[in-house]
Amino acid sequence: MAAKILIVTGDAAESLEVLYPYQRLREEGYDVHIAAPARKKLQFVIHDFEPGFDTYTEKPGYTWPADLAFSEVDPGQYAALVIPGGRAPEYLRNDPELRKLLKAFFDTDKPVAQICHGPLLTAAIGGLSGRRVTAYPALELDMQAAGASFRDAETVVDGTLVSARAWPDHSTWMREFLTVLRAKAPVT
Repeated sequence: MAAKILIVTGDAAESLEVLYPYQRLREEGYDVHIAAPARKKLQFVIHDFEPGFDTYTEKPGYTWPADLAFSEVDPGQYAALVIPGGRAPEYLRNDPELRKLLKAFFDTDKPVAQICHGPLLTAAIGGLSGRRVTAYPALELDMQAAGASFRDAETVVDGTLVSARAWPDHSTWMREFLTVLRAKAPVT
């Protein structure tokens, strides 16, 4: 039986940051589930850069069903966790069920991949204190306030925590995460 991987997300998550790891990990043979505040069809978004804008723009992205609600997840059944970015982490960090799940993964030192604004979730449970991370560059001060050492790099690996800035860094992020994942939780 394949090891299970959990992706935690919600509405307004960045489409590529959910679906790329979802498909890549399935391609490797892992059983991947998406959890959200409720079982429902999620509306993802696309973040991109337009000439003349000081920050990214947001457009409607793909829709995708959540397999589970956060309250239905047994973290002991999962070998690793993926935390996509987008706007979803801004409100998800306030969800007590999700914070409980995240803490379970960090307390057992399971592999965690986070990208873009995803580290806002790990910061909310104190999971970044003393760690080296990257995130969307605008979060540098947030990462430092959470006690992390911020690096503006494609991917940063600190033990079982693998972080990346944003979707352009996917190939490096998933390559490094799969290295950690294969060592801690082989497919079979």
